[in-house]
Amino acid sequence: MKYRIIHSTRYRYALSVSNCYNLAYVLPRYTEKQRIDSIEVKVSPLATTRNMRTDYFGNQFLQFSIEKDHTELDVSITSEITIKDTAININLDFGNPCTYVKYLLKHSKDWETLCAREFMLDSPMVQQHPDLAEYAAASFPDDRPFLSAVMELTQRIFTDFIYDPEFSDVATPLADVLKYKRGVCQDFAHFAIGCLRSLGYPARYVSGYLETLPAPGQEKLIGADATHAWFAVYSPGEGWYEFDPTNNKITGEQHITTAWGRDYSDVAPLKGVIFGGGHSPQLFVSVDVRRIEDDFIPTQSQSQSQN
Repeated sequence: MKYRIIHSTRYRYALSVSNCYNLAYVLPRYTEKQRIDSIEVKVSPLATTRNMRTDYFGNQFLQFSIEKDHTELDVSITSEITIKDTAININLDFGNPCTYVKYLLKHSKDWETLCAREFMLDSPMVQQHPDLAEYAAASFPDDRPFLSAVMELTQRIFTDFIYDPEFSDVATPLADVLKYKRGVCQDFAHFAIGCLRSLGYPARYVSGYLETLPAPGQEKLIGADATHAWFAVYSPGEGWYEFDPTNNKITGEQHITTAWGRDYSDVAPLKGVIFGGGHSPQLFVSVDVRRIEDDFIPTQSQSQSQN
């Protein structure tokens, strides 16, 4: 599946901004299932400095500054990506049982497993808590295949929690999400990560886009899509697997990854510092995800890695 994604962000300020310094995590990430074909970046006003960089987690991000007076900031990213659907190859009823996953996480000297252990630790927006462990524990008996247990946790969050964009913001604590059982994709991803870490499993936050389809007989509206979030878990010897609790599924070819980290704070789409601007700037975000063809041709490096 091939997509063209247009992600536009506009800030409108009440007063003039003299300088701004920004990080934008809106560039698609190269993965085993995702190939980046092209990226076009536009910043207005014209950036004084602009660089593509790679962070600790391997995400590519845009760093830029504007060092002249302005009352609006526009950042537009147009990407073309090709996605391979890997979800159909996953059998959740086989693989490492939960107790063996914990054993390997503790004793394995495998490099990938050692690196994954950092995602068992607390992070700025996700702290371990006995209440999170208690909620999740019923899905994780010792002898159950680990990925099957994670899928059940995903299903329970989907069933027990209500999607409510009016309930939360980026600072809403997980205790409130659990108490009121409401939130949005970011909250559900954070909640699942908190549950898994509280039980002693590695989990990371994934940001990106999800293609949405219009109702039968209706045309898709431009800009009708949105940024999305889900989570990934690690099973030693098996690798990382991604789950979407907002939609009760393993991620597939409609999920497009931009970045991953410990939680949202590592991969916020646009963050920075401004000088001036007054209070409460207006924010306008538009995301459009369009299919442009239905094929996937692995790159040479991908073909070699699968042999």
